[in-house]
Amino acid sequence: MQTIINLEGEWNLQLGGSSRRTDSCSDTIVLPGTTSCAQKGQRNEEKRVDSLTDPYLFEGCVWYSKEVELPPELAVKTCFLFLERTRKTTVWIGGQKIGSRDSLSTPHLYELTGLLRTGRQQITVLVDNTGYPTKGGHLTSPDTQTNWNGITGRIELQFYNEAYWQDIRIYPNVASHSVRVEARWSGKGAAAVSLSAAPWNRGAEHGRREGQTPVLSAGIHSESVSLDYPLGKEALLWSEANPHLYQLTLHLRDAAGAVIDCEQVVFGLREFKTDGDKFTINGTKTFLRGKHDALVFPLTGYAPTDVEEWVRILSISQSYGINHYRFHTCCPPDAAFTAADVLGMYMEPELPFWGTVTEEGDEKHNQAEQDYIIREGFAMLDAYGNHPSFVMMSLGNELWGSRSRINAILQTYKSYDPRHLYTQGSNNHQFAPAILEHDDFFCGVRFSRERLIRGSYAMCDAPLGHVQTDMPSTRKDYDEHLAPPLLQAREIRDGGSCGTVRQIQFGTGIRTVELDDPGGEWIPHIPVISHEIGQYATYPDYAEVSKYKGALKAENLKLFQRRLAAQGLDHLAPIYFHCSGRLAVACYKEELEAAFRSRRLAGFQLLDLQDFPGQGTALVGVLDAFMDSKGLITPEEWRTFCNDAVLLARFDRYNYRGGEQFAAHVELVWYRSGQPESVELEWEFTAGSATLSSGIVHRHFPPGEHYLDICDLHIALPLVEGMTSSLLSLRIAGTDIRKTYELWLYPREIKLDWTGINRFGELTSKALELLDQGENVLLMPKPDGLKHAVDGFYCTDFWNYPMFRSISESVNKPAPVGTMGLVIDNSHPVFRSFPCERYSTYPWWNIITHSKSIIMDKAGREWQPIVQTIDNVERNHKLGFLLECRIGAGKLLICPVDADKAAATPEGKQFLMSLAHYVQSAAFKPEYEASVTEVLNLL
Repeated sequence: MQTIINLEGEWNLQLGGSSRRTDSCSDTIVLPGTTSCAQKGQRNEEKRVDSLTDPYLFEGCVWYSKEVELPPELAVKTCFLFLERTRKTTVWIGGQKIGSRDSLSTPHLYELTGLLRTGRQQITVLVDNTGYPTKGGHLTSPDTQTNWNGITGRIELQFYNEAYWQDIRIYPNVASHSVRVEARWSGKGAAAVSLSAAPWNRGAEHGRREGQTPVLSAGIHSESVSLDYPLGKEALLWSEANPHLYQLTLHLRDAAGAVIDCEQVVFGLREFKTDGDKFTINGTKTFLRGKHDALVFPLTGYAPTDVEEWVRILSISQSYGINHYRFHTCCPPDAAFTAADVLGMYMEPELPFWGTVTEEGDEKHNQAEQDYIIREGFAMLDAYGNHPSFVMMSLGNELWGSRSRINAILQTYKSYDPRHLYTQGSNNHQFAPAILEHDDFFCGVRFSRERLIRGSYAMCDAPLGHVQTDMPSTRKDYDEHLAPPLLQAREIRDGGSCGTVRQIQFGTGIRTVELDDPGGEWIPHIPVISHEIGQYATYPDYAEVSKYKGALKAENLKLFQRRLAAQGLDHLAPIYFHCSGRLAVACYKEELEAAFRSRRLAGFQLLDLQDFPGQGTALVGVLDAFMDSKGLITPEEWRTFCNDAVLLARFDRYNYRGGEQFAAHVELVWYRSGQPESVELEWEFTAGSATLSSGIVHRHFPPGEHYLDICDLHIALPLVEGMTSSLLSLRIAGTDIRKTYELWLYPREIKLDWTGINRFGELTSKALELLDQGENVLLMPKPDGLKHAVDGFYCTDFWNYPMFRSISESVNKPAPVGTMGLVIDNSHPVFRSFPCERYSTYPWWNIITHSKSIIMDKAGREWQPIVQTIDNVERNHKLGFLLECRIGAGKLLICPVDADKAAATPEGKQFLMSLAHYVQSAAFKPEYEASVTEVLNLL
């Protein structure tokens, strides 16, 4: 490339119309940008509940025109108009129509050679953000980017000499320490090429000294060249740990040796492959710690195209241990790949498709759409394929339809560009998945209905996951679901026949699909990535609303806040946020550790590290939509369970009686660069400031291993007089690798004695008589008998309640419980024998699982529960699990828990004992006075 004329800046603007209207452009706009960011057009009064609101959304044709002045020396050159990131475009020069482009993922390039004259002339670009060949996934969705109109990246005229480079491809070869360079050139006058390369970002001392950088020259005998360029035995490799980059310089020369064109391409010498059930980088196995990304940028509504911003974003993810990005039905701009190259991030763009792949003759077959999608994939490979960070590609999200057609598309891409690994899609054919012939890896959530490989699911996709339903422990992994022992011995076939029809969750709604091959249990023999794990919801932080100062507004959050205020609960919003968030973090810890414990798993893709502002508003991140911390956990603490090396302890439960034997198996997962010959584990078991037990264990680390079984700990737990919190701390000496687990100890004999306590399962006339006489009463209604109540559910809600409540109802499935943990008045005297945090912790699991929370919407606003269950933003119930009041001269404590089931565990028994002690104590002094009618209405 020789010369660029930057066209950024002020353009004339006209909204609407389908015919060329350059003379009627009555407004202006600054590009790069969008009409939404510039607040052009009529204000949109709609306020979205399910996603962020674009106050200046415009859908249709927008005309952008600009006069340019061309010097005489450029008018004779080869010229292209380059539009980096836009929608469907059509271009005119003066009155002459040049053509149209429709890529959503790659730059639009228009050749203008011979069409531009010297002096001033007008360039007109029509941008249409309607009628796409496909819906566009998250590239056009209001849930993420919004369906903006504009040009958001580079806008420039590019001028070349008569001969110039085109289609440069670089094929790294780690084994030979070289790269193969394939390129085409166009035009006349080229006679020879020369290549040279040097380190670009690191290791500048390698290959830069005089005589160290080889120059490879060759004559030209056709319009393409293919040359092998040696980098030397000391060549620097690109990886997550050491993202070394080279800059390749290609000169195109004439017969006299003069340079007529020069291109520079940054590349990395890397080899990203598979080895059995694992991925490898340059021959070394790696584990993908992935993040879902849907290009959420609330200030603009579109993805940035500058490298600095992407470096900032990816660096934040790296600080949380992430080494991999999966882009949900979208492809980021070139700047994202460039930033990932620099930082060592493994990128997986995805075709902008979320639907059904069909063949000719199939119902609703859309050949034009499929041709477009396939063409878009080729364009992505051409535009971004040289980036070393571009290691994987997916055909779309949760695809259905013809497996043979999907397989054929995979084969086409692999033949066209073998530098990447490919998969049929993310979570394809969810309830009847299969590995296709040309899959390099598999990404999904299950292999059959019971073989689950993540910890949480929606009710409409039940069964639920272990984080949602199982008693908390650290034993769970997915290895037996990845390769069940019975299947390793023989093939097992499920029932079912081809043509089975099923309703499935699709986006924010449902779709009826045909399972073309639902049969069969099978064992994957390629790397498996667990799809969209997590999705643990937190309550909104309404202080975040003030951050929406750009194109998009948080009208959804404002509405949720008003709903809460209407219930008289707005004063609880900050503590709802904090308590739900702390529970969500604990759920993520268990989910991530289960993935690391799974030795046959190749990686995971979180949904998400950051909030997702659409699809009902899914606030599932420990970072907000701006990638800012919510203050729930530090990156350092998150990395203790999400990093390239993770310590794990496997044990059965978190609650123990004093005098029991605590047993834990300690292991180390290691995918870090530079494996040590041995490790030294330092462990300590403490309660408060007292160290109860400690030790040091040395272990040899066999070369090339990634899972090290360090030791089995057996600790005699001390006798305790009351409920005691303790801590198991693990650390690998001399490193940042550490882990802590909080355990709870209880007296060996927990004396639960109901003698002398007026305990009732219903508010009978006898109970009312005792209250009228000034007695204390403990009311423990059986949860099964309560109708005006919400089921006890320890785990926080999946994704968000409104979306999956609607989907469950549509497919006649049970609705989710929809709660988000507890708010506990932990300074209340009822907890003198059951000390606890303000938020849910594992002593509460068995108690809450066998309970309900009473809906208290019609109770007095001053009546605040001692333990309140956090409801979701749609219902906003005031939910009481533990509450007290005065009735006349008497005092009443209400707790709808199944006492028999709760008492089966030491933590449940301890809780019940604490209730019994409180009811009998002088500290039992309820402030709120309720009428008999008010209490009966609750029950």
